[in-house]
Formats: sequence, C-alpha cells, structure tokens
Amino acid sequence: MAKKRIDTYSHYNKDDKKLDRRIKEVKDGEATSKVEGRNAVIELLKSDREVNKVLIAKGDRQGSINDIIKLCKEKGIVFQEVEKAKLDEITETNHHQGVIAYASPIEYKEISDILNIAKERNEDPFIVICDEIEDPHNLGALIRTAEIAGCHGLIIPKRRSASVTEVVAKVSCGATEHLAIARVGNINDAIDELKENGVWIYGTDGSAEKLYFEENLTGPIAIIIGSEGRGMNKLTMKKCDVLLKIPMKGHITSLNASVSGGIVIFEAVKQRMDK
Repeated sequence: MAKKRIDTYSHYNKDDKKLDRRIKEVKDGEATSKVEGRNAVIELLKSDREVNKVLIAKGDRQGSINDIIKLCKEKGIVFQEVEKAKLDEITETNHHQGVIAYASPIEYKEISDILNIAKERNEDPFIVICDEIEDPHNLGALIRTAEIAGCHGLIIPKRRSASVTEVVAKVSCGATEHLAIARVGNINDAIDELKENGVWIYGTDGSAEKLYFEENLTGPIAIIIGSEGRGMNKLTMKKCDVLLKIPMKGHITSLNASVSGGIVIFEAVKQRMDK
C-alpha cells in the first residue's frame, strides 16, 4: 500500500496555530527526523528518503533556496513558507539557514550492506569505524570526510556514541544521505565480522610505533578513529591488526578526532589512487 503523503498545508498560511499543531503531530505521532540547513536539505531531496514536508523562511528566495523549491516541485514534495521565528523555535542546530525539512528517520545499514557496496563497485572494502565518538560535530565531520573519500561505509556503536541527529546531518552537509552507516551493539563483534571477510583493521593511536604513511593502505581496510580525549577502547586496540600514529611536532599532543581521521583516511585515498 502506498504511503499517504501529508497534506499541502496551503490552508495554514494565515493560521499559525494550526501549523503549530500540525508540526507537533508530525513530531509526536509520526516517525520523523529534522534535517536543517540548505546543503543538508538539498542532499536529502536528492536522496531516496521519504520527505514529509519542507519549511522555508518567508521572503527568503535567494541562492540555493530556489534550488530547494525547484527540487520540491520536481518531486512533488510539500513545502511551506513560514515566519523565520517559527524556524528559530523548532531548530535543533540553531543554524537552519532558513530551511528545515521533516523526513523519515535515517535507515541504518548492516555491515553486510557495506561489504556488498564495495563488492558492487568492484573495490576493496574501505570502511571507517568510530569508536565512541560522542561529539556530534566530530561525527558529522567524519561522515562528510568518509563520503567524500569514497568510503563504502561507516560504523558507530549504539552506546557511548553520537547517533545521526539533526546536528550530525547538518555538519555532514548532507553526506548522511549518501554514506552507508551501520549502528552496532558491539564494536569488537563488528571488527570480528570484518576480519572474517578479509578486512584489515587499522587503529589510530599516539602510542603506536608506525607512522600512518609508512603502512600499505591499499587493500581491504577499516580505519578506527578513537573517541575525543580517551582514544580507542583498550580491548578494541588489541583487536587491531596494526596501530598507526600521526607525527606531532608542536606542544599540543593530540588532534581533533575528525582532523586526525581525515589525515589517515586521505592517506589511504592517495595510496589507492597511486596503485
């Protein structure tokens, strides 16, 4: 049975109380998530995810807002102009850029899905594992980096980790719509499953003896990025095939998780391009 599309809101133009009530109904009674910011909403509209509606600040018809309206019209998606104050009230990121979309929740994938993506592309698996990354900005940045780098997927744990929220989607600039993301109960079990499928596990840690650019990263690999401050879990570290470090020359002895992840991920990209 085809899913019923939410009505057009055309009769709510002059009745903010009805719009308030309808927004609350969608939030409380239907499985939805908010996507905020122009780039994130554009990538959402380009994806296959079901979009219930898009709210746009009144009077803002410049730049990429026109692209959003055009995509809504092309795909038959409801969009509604509202006062900017309404977007300010319901935003989760505080940086909505004049547009907020309500969509079905992101569909987390299985590890087997990620491996199948690599197989379909006829490529060696290239995966990022986030070990208890709790800052949504770091997670969003890592998702964006992984998607741009051509990774086949990213794995996060269900506990002690940021999930894919509105903030993560916004920071990723919409990369959450294109990168397969698996959410697993136990990272170490996930590592075992990857190893069973021939994937080599590389951990990033400042105590490692080998520099990240000294290792061959051209085969089937998964790169683990440890949590902010604590780094990798000790048991997870023991499960790694190889530990890699980034040389530090300054007085500060650690890098932001998303920055260190980006450095190692793109070393792998470089090696794979040179292969």
